[in-house]
Amino acid sequence: MSRLIHRLRFAFKLQDILDVLHFSKGTYEYWEGRLNRQDRDAELVTLIRQIRKENNDYGYRRVTGALRAQGVIVNKKRVQRIMAKLGMQVKTFVPSQTDTYHSYRGTIGKVSKNRLRRHFRTSVCHQKIVTDTSELTYLVRQADGCWQKHGLFLDAFMDLYNSEIIAYRISDHPNEQAILDGLNEAIRKTSDCPYRRTFHSDQGGDYQEKQYCQLLKHHRIFQSMSRKGNCFDNAVIENFFSLLKREMYYGRDFRNYETLKEAIEQYIDYYNCRRIKEKLGWRSPVAYRESTQGR
Repeated sequence: MSRLIHRLRFAFKLQDILDVLHFSKGTYEYWEGRLNRQDRDAELVTLIRQIRKENNDYGYRRVTGALRAQGVIVNKKRVQRIMAKLGMQVKTFVPSQTDTYHSYRGTIGKVSKNRLRRHFRTSVCHQKIVTDTSELTYLVRQADGCWQKHGLFLDAFMDLYNSEIIAYRISDHPNEQAILDGLNEAIRKTSDCPYRRTFHSDQGGDYQEKQYCQLLKHHRIFQSMSRKGNCFDNAVIENFFSLLKREMYYGRDFRNYETLKEAIEQYIDYYNCRRIKEKLGWRSPVAYRESTQGR
C-alpha cells in the first residue's frame, strides 16, 4: 500500500490519497522511512559487494574504512548489519596444528640489549625496523604415493612507521645468506632516514652471527634484540606473520614450493599496496607513506 501511495503522490495531494484509501499518515510515514532505508541500503550493497570482491578478507570495520575512503560516510554498525544479511562475515580458520620455527641456538655470538623495549610507534619513516623468520609448509608427493611436508622460510623486514614490509627473502631452508641479502636491501631502502636507525630482532642464531652484527655496525645502525623467550618484544612482525597465514595460507594445500612462494609474494604486494589499516587512516602502508612523506 505504501508503495502505491508513493507512486500516486506525483499526481495527487498526499492527504487526499490517504483519505480515499483510509490510510493513516503515521503508518504511511513509517513505511515510507523503511522504503527509503531499503533504497539507501541497495546503494550500499553494491559498493560493499565491490569492495569484498577485491578484498575478500575485509570485515565490516575495514569495509567501513574503504567506504569512507571513497567519500561514503556510514556507521560501521549499519555496514555490519548489511554484511550479516548478505552472509559476508569473515570466517577465521583456526588450524589444529601450526608450523613453528625456532631459530634460537643459545648464545653463539653477540646478544644486543633490547633498545626498542616495545616502543613500536615512531613518527620517523625508516627509523625503526623489525625482522623475523617464519616457516610455512607445502606438500610433496613421494614415490610411494604419500604426501610429505616440506618447509619454506620467509625472512621479512618491517618499517614500524607504517607497518610496510620493506624487504623480504624466501628460501627452502633456514638460510643465513637470505637473511643477509634481506638485511642489505633493508639498509639500502632506509638510508634516507635523518636519524640513527634501530634494527630489532629476536635472539635467533642468524642475528647473533658476526657478519650480521658487523653489517649493522658498519652502517652505524643500533642492533636491538628481544629478551630471551619473550615473543611480545617483537610482537608487530609476529602479528604480520599471523595475519599472512590467516588470510592466504591456512585452509589451503600448497603442492609445491613455487606455488606457495608465488602466493606469499602476491600477498605481500597486496598487504603493502592495497590492504588498508585503521591506524593509518584507512590507507595501505604504501599509500600512507606516499601521502605523508611524498616518496
